[in-house]
Amino acid sequence: MLAGGAARRLGGTDKPGVRVGGRPLLDRVLAACATARTTVVVAAPRPTARPVTWAREDPPGGGPLAALDAGLRHTTAEHLVVLSADLPFLREPTVGRLLSALRTSGSDGVLLTDPGGRDQPLVAAYRAPRLRAELALLTGRHGTLTGLPLRRLTAELNLTRISDPVASFDCDTWDDIATARARIREHGHVLDEWISAVKDELGIDLDVDTRGLLDLARDAAHGVARPAAPLTTFLVGYAAAQAGGGPEAVAEAARKAAALATRWARESTSEAGPSADGAQQPQGDTATDGAQQPQGDTARGGSRPPQGDVAPDATPDTRPDAG
Repeated sequence: MLAGGAARRLGGTDKPGVRVGGRPLLDRVLAACATARTTVVVAAPRPTARPVTWAREDPPGGGPLAALDAGLRHTTAEHLVVLSADLPFLREPTVGRLLSALRTSGSDGVLLTDPGGRDQPLVAAYRAPRLRAELALLTGRHGTLTGLPLRRLTAELNLTRISDPVASFDCDTWDDIATARARIREHGHVLDEWISAVKDELGIDLDVDTRGLLDLARDAAHGVARPAAPLTTFLVGYAAAQAGGGPEAVAEAARKAAALATRWARESTSEAGPSADGAQQPQGDTATDGAQQPQGDTARGGSRPPQGDVAPDATPDTRPDAG
């Protein structure tokens, strides 16, 4: 991963450290290649969400070819993914798609193209031996790789292209940063983005049934009381941790809590039996003076809470911006 550019269009700001959705751009890209056997970041070392191997081009800021050469010295893999550190919407499936296409295509590399059809050679998978051979030729021809544009390398390679307007979106300007920040707060993205940010912040690497937990929260809010929703999901997480953690433990704790919420709701909506003096008890909650409690405290009878109470399941769309 190349993260040592000058970011001139951002006024020299440390671009990999710019936060989008509460996470540095670098950490967002690292999350997309979390299954890599070796992850090399060509940049000055900094705190990251997961461990990486650090490399540095000589001299620092020598350009993409010098950075690529420096990174290659730290891996022996035959196939590798080369990524810039400013890709806010890159995800693991896209990385897997690039590698799969490389293995089956016979090409020297597979890269993404942006919405305008332009090549994105820093969102690509390559055969490492071909990169090493071409970099050696360029070094012999020019005496150095410093300052050479990336097209000097890619022009010599047989490349396959894949269109992906979302994953190829990169942040070169502050307008791009603003677009990315707006997009992840859209209705269809915010939940997944928030969960990913929380997991990074807490150091959790756990995939769970998000919809199942949302259903549990809805049932607790609906059948018991609204504050029961966050407290119940917290207790489910705590119980899962006590049971050893993992998706299965979360699923089992959620199942038990959901069943309890269902039983609770049935009791609150069932017709009450006679009291000790033979009088029929009123349905629902009753204040000590006999006045009926407001219905806003507890939802009954299968009615659903307002739309704003529970965030819907996040479904990513294919737009790179918020417009």
